[in-house]
Amino acid sequence: MNKPREKWYRQNGAEGDVVISTRVRLARNLTGVPFPASMNPEQKQSVVEAVCAALQPVEETFQLADMGKLSPRDALSLVERHLISPEFARSGAGSALLLTEDEGTALMVNEEDHLRLQVMRPGLDLDGAYEQADRLDTVLDETLHFAFDQRLGYLTQCPTNLGTGMRASLMLHLPALQERGAIQQLAVTVSKLGLTIRGMYGEGTKPQGAIYQLSNQVTLGISEREAIDNLKGIAAQIIREERAGREQWKQNPHFEDMVWRSLGLLRTARLLTGDEFMALMSNLRVGVAMGVIPGIPLETAGALINDVQPATLMAAAGRDMEPAERDALRARIVRERLA
Repeated sequence: MNKPREKWYRQNGAEGDVVISTRVRLARNLTGVPFPASMNPEQKQSVVEAVCAALQPVEETFQLADMGKLSPRDALSLVERHLISPEFARSGAGSALLLTEDEGTALMVNEEDHLRLQVMRPGLDLDGAYEQADRLDTVLDETLHFAFDQRLGYLTQCPTNLGTGMRASLMLHLPALQERGAIQQLAVTVSKLGLTIRGMYGEGTKPQGAIYQLSNQVTLGISEREAIDNLKGIAAQIIREERAGREQWKQNPHFEDMVWRSLGLLRTARLLTGDEFMALMSNLRVGVAMGVIPGIPLETAGALINDVQPATLMAAAGRDMEPAERDALRARIVRERLA
């Protein structure tokens, strides 16, 4: 009997003190088929079936989820785990998600484009994530024949994705830069370099727990490798600045007190709102990363951040809950994991 594969977010990767995760996503469309916004139900179902058939040669096993049959609770849980977009959660019948057991590879079928292929890895692993996405892209293209123009590159419904159709992003934990008030200036700086920095769930979202998403904006007139290398270079600078800020905290006795107080609250609280949990977990995570708190691995923090989001709590329980009940369940899970 095969052992279940560990979820990717329960692992810690390179530069894991600052870089929580890596994601590479490719937008693709089938030649000669209308974009999803113009498709009828039969055409959408045909695309879903074609993608499933094209996956047959792939070694990994994908589970199929019909978005029209998922409850709003379960769909929102997928958003919280960064597996689908908020728009895709509302897509309904005719759209489907194909997902590996470790949740490291996901395919959204009939989102804004026919296919959104994404690979997620723990820590900083842009090369590994891109190579995996590129391999799968190549296999699928052999059967699906993606729409491509020699001048414009891969054709997408939104012009901002023309070219490579690739969005590479890093989830960064930046408490020191946030406290220093440096995020706004950082956003201005990286925008001049073809990148953007946003909240935890991407465009239009606010940061939670000092977690930010850094991603490329330019897809036209640049190769995938150039985009990856650019993102890696800027990320290296941000990592250095964040670590320098954390080193300064070591001289402040209030920092160690804040970290230990946060652990104390997480280990004893009977009610934890989502915002309170994220703020306390941010403090604890940086304390663990800096060696202030021994005995708690960073993987524990990563798993908790994924597991105690509102819809994910309810999805695991199999029922809807009022906020107070979720807060009590969140607090209990956190106490047990950090005991």
